[in-house]
Amino acid sequence: MWISVALVAVLLAATVAVLLAIGELSRARSRLLDVVGPAVVSSQQLGADLVDQENGVRGYRLSGQADFLKPYENGLDRQTAARATVMVLNSPEVTEHVAAVDTALAAWRSDYADPAIAAVRAGSPVPEEALGKQRFDAVRTALSTLQAELAVQRADGRAALNDSATRMAVTCIVALAVLLVAVLACVAAMLVHVVGPLSRLRQQVGLVAGGEFSRTVTATGPQELRALGRDVDTMRTRIVEDLHQTRERNAALDAATAELRRSNAELEQFAYVASHDLQEPLRKVASFCQLLERRYRDQLDERAVQYIDFAVDGAKRMQSLINDLLAFSRVGRHRDKHVVVPAADLVDEACRDLSEALEESGAVVEAGTLPEVEGEARLLTAVFQNLIGNAVKFRGDEAPRVRVDAEAGEDDQWVFSVRDNGIGIEEQYAERIFVIFQRLHPKDLYAGTGIGLAMCRKIVEYHGGRIWLDTAAGPGTTIRFTLPRVGAAVPAPVAG
Repeated sequence: MWISVALVAVLLAATVAVLLAIGELSRARSRLLDVVGPAVVSSQQLGADLVDQENGVRGYRLSGQADFLKPYENGLDRQTAARATVMVLNSPEVTEHVAAVDTALAAWRSDYADPAIAAVRAGSPVPEEALGKQRFDAVRTALSTLQAELAVQRADGRAALNDSATRMAVTCIVALAVLLVAVLACVAAMLVHVVGPLSRLRQQVGLVAGGEFSRTVTATGPQELRALGRDVDTMRTRIVEDLHQTRERNAALDAATAELRRSNAELEQFAYVASHDLQEPLRKVASFCQLLERRYRDQLDERAVQYIDFAVDGAKRMQSLINDLLAFSRVGRHRDKHVVVPAADLVDEACRDLSEALEESGAVVEAGTLPEVEGEARLLTAVFQNLIGNAVKFRGDEAPRVRVDAEAGEDDQWVFSVRDNGIGIEEQYAERIFVIFQRLHPKDLYAGTGIGLAMCRKIVEYHGGRIWLDTAAGPGTTIRFTLPRVGAAVPAPVAG
């Protein structure tokens, strides 16, 4: 701060000195050009006017003609203006010499010029010409003295102008030198008191940024730099605290990840056991129950046959539940390559898988203009297969009609809709239908395990979209879901 104040003070002082020198030079030049110079010229003009007056009187005295008085009269008129210009100098010497000229001129007029003019006009004898010459010589002497004084004044004015110009030049040089020295001193002070501490602070910050988080950051120099150093050290302390917390969280996360890997491994082992070891006893139960029914049907009553049917049906339902549960757990776990595929091809593949049910129910599946999507074709086909299959399963009195459409949505998403003319779903069950094993109807009315829509939800979310029931679409059921456009940035798939 003090460096700036000192530099401003030096600059103001140099400016004032230069302005004073310029003012002095301007005054000297103005006096020489506007006062002394015109006075010198006017003194010369005054001499010419006085000579014209003398010549006029002499010519009138010799000729007696009034025309010869014209120079005398004109000289009198111009004399006043010339004298006023000379008197502008207003110095004692000039005033004294002008008074001497006035006295000598008055004596010439009173002793010779006026009597000579009057005598010529009256026709009487005129004064002697020698008297007029004597009196006018005194005028010339006084005028010469005045002009000599004016010459001295002009010389003094020139000298003063030259001195002022010299002083101004010297002042400018000195001011520039002082200003240069002040700037150099300010630069040196900045280097010592600002740049140096700032460079040291930068080095400390660089060491901290390089990994030495325990190093305390300190700063010297001006108060602002010291405050900056304190702020940087406070920031370093906070970063160190955050780093410690982050490391603790990362350690906890690593532990949770290891536990998750262990849990996933156990889940994989369970899936293997469920798909092999658990299903084998179920197949045996179902097979031997059926054998028991065929061999001893004639010996069993109707209730016993019914019990055997219940056992076979339970075993088959258990197999179906296990298979569906395994398929649900494998979504996103055994990943296939993501490919770009037309959604219309996915619908066609789903219809081929459902061809028997579609033919039996007389269902009609229509598809509008569908875009290309990117993902695992096998899983996306399963979404359309489950939704179209539900439309066939939960049909009304009329033959099922299913319409598949797509439209552009927000955030680079396609919004797909699967609409049917079936029995519909009440609004209060809009969220429940996507929960695993949640059924809205008894199993004896509609077959299934209650996993289909939960499977669809898991697949759609795995591909970066969402799925919901459109409760405002009118009669029947309308399921909508989103999928990202091809090439759109989507979160990394998360295994469920």
